[in-house]
Amino acid sequence: MKELIYHRQLLPAVSRHADRVGFHDEDYHATWATHGDRVLRLAHAMQHELGVRKADRFAVLAVNSHRYLELYHAGFLGIGVINPLNLRLAARELAFILNDSGTEVVFTDWLFSGLLEQARPELKHLRQVVLLGDGDVPHDVRYEDLIEAGKPDVPPEPAEEDAAILMYTGGTTGLPKGVVLSQRAEMLNLYHAAIAVGLGQDRIYLHQTPMFHAASMAAILGIPASGGESVFVPLFKPDHVLEVIERYKVNQTVMVPTMIAMLLNDPNFSRERVASLTTLTYGASPMPSALLARVLQEMPQVNLSQGYGMTESASVLTFLDENDHRRGGEVTHSAGRPMWGVDLSIQDAEGHILATGEQGEVCARAGNLMDCYWNRPEETEEAFRGGWYHSGDMGRLDADGYLYLVDRVKDMIVTGGENVYSVEVEEAVGSHPAVEQVAVIGIPHETWGEQVHAIVVLKDGAEATPEELIEHARKSIAGYKVPKSVEVRSEPIPLSGALKPLKRELRKPYWEGKATAIS
Repeated sequence: MKELIYHRQLLPAVSRHADRVGFHDEDYHATWATHGDRVLRLAHAMQHELGVRKADRFAVLAVNSHRYLELYHAGFLGIGVINPLNLRLAARELAFILNDSGTEVVFTDWLFSGLLEQARPELKHLRQVVLLGDGDVPHDVRYEDLIEAGKPDVPPEPAEEDAAILMYTGGTTGLPKGVVLSQRAEMLNLYHAAIAVGLGQDRIYLHQTPMFHAASMAAILGIPASGGESVFVPLFKPDHVLEVIERYKVNQTVMVPTMIAMLLNDPNFSRERVASLTTLTYGASPMPSALLARVLQEMPQVNLSQGYGMTESASVLTFLDENDHRRGGEVTHSAGRPMWGVDLSIQDAEGHILATGEQGEVCARAGNLMDCYWNRPEETEEAFRGGWYHSGDMGRLDADGYLYLVDRVKDMIVTGGENVYSVEVEEAVGSHPAVEQVAVIGIPHETWGEQVHAIVVLKDGAEATPEELIEHARKSIAGYKVPKSVEVRSEPIPLSGALKPLKRELRKPYWEGKATAIS
């Protein structure tokens, strides 16, 4: 008998809360009955009007909205595998993902239609572009016309093992790689989140983290299924978020620390405007100690929690709860303890499990882990070697089971909640004809947590300014990955015995006296 499929979560909620208004998006307000009707009509039309089949990938390139939520729910009812696209991709990266995934149908809005058009000449499989909302931009079908054409039929239930989502994440080879997550993995992640932070019909949740991001998944699936209200802002703007929290009495949301800092620093911020907010979860990047103290001072009513995980774990592996935050002390520098059902270990390079307090790679076993990397069997096998998922993060576990992250095996930089793999940036900068050596590291930034910093050695007799190198990189990678600063050195970059840059040594001068790159 199946349980871990989204039919068993959403459809009972639609029936139970049919007449309640639970979805607020600018001028749009809908009951569960309306939401359920639109999702079922959309699912039917995707199948019969667009020809999307169960295992087909369909992509979404758009800002947050009730329509985005409907697309997620139609996909999770087994109509197709949703491929949510990062809004900060460059056209070249977008083309790679759409070609790699074999995506034939893309849903986009007027704001990002232009980016899709830039990529379109390179696309091998695209046959339909569906426009979300209004706009005089290229498209083949309008979303609302699809809703009108569909029938409110409940689609057949998928299997627990069926793929539900294909979410691309940064690749250490310089190319994004697709993470395949099943119905079972996503439902277990939802259960974990419900146990850790709570869900229910008293929740009024603000969707403000991008809906393409893994950090949004528990709310996308869990808030409607538990009878909580969903409130949407298309993009994060602090003044608008304050207005929306105040208007709808929002009491729960997720933010990355950068967003929290921007909210507190907004000239229109006041305690009174966020008085309804009682549950705030953060993640995706470290929380500076000074910012944590300020949150507890400015919003004393808030139960603060932190989640640590990655796309490969359907988002969450560990959790630092509100009691940990209020107790304070060293534990607030941790990433919390494993979620129920998650088994963590710290391993050395040979795969030996290390003792409490010893530093090594963070590894996990859990039901909410990915099935595989899309069409990358060797990378999948490497990630799951020895029967454990290898995260690429360095850490230690204390005697109480709290995880402390201390470094990154894969040299990933987290800036403003976005993951940047240094090798991808190094390839972009290193393709400049004047560059002999380049190493990219994350250095402290007051607002973004870390900023991308490139250390460059030029070829003998060659010349290039930092500004030229930054603009050269901008041609091939997304804006948030482009170095914000470049240091041109005359001496060679120090190398390890394996002839790799000693990035720990390169980072040291920037992080001395500050919290570590992961704290």
